[in-house]
Amino acid sequence: TLPSGIKFTGPAQLQAALLSEPEVIVNSFTQKLLTYALGRPVEYYDMPAVRNIIGDASSDDYRFSSIVAGIINSKPFQMRRAGL
Repeated sequence: TLPSGIKFTGPAQLQAALLSEPEVIVNSFTQKLLTYALGRPVEYYDMPAVRNIIGDASSDDYRFSSIVAGIINSKPFQMRRAGL
């Protein structure tokens, strides 16, 4: 059973369950990729940018390139400080 309450038995049903709510996976993936891009954990004040990235990528079927472009164009990424 997934945290959302969806039950599955076997890999095929797990895949179908995960694909039924792509926003959950895309949200987690976007946060992890943004963490890597920023060189720091994603904080609560980064969440509006994450939601914008996901919203923009949804019109492109959550393509990897759309998420990467969204991260590159996001304020947290553009305003990051270089490590000293």
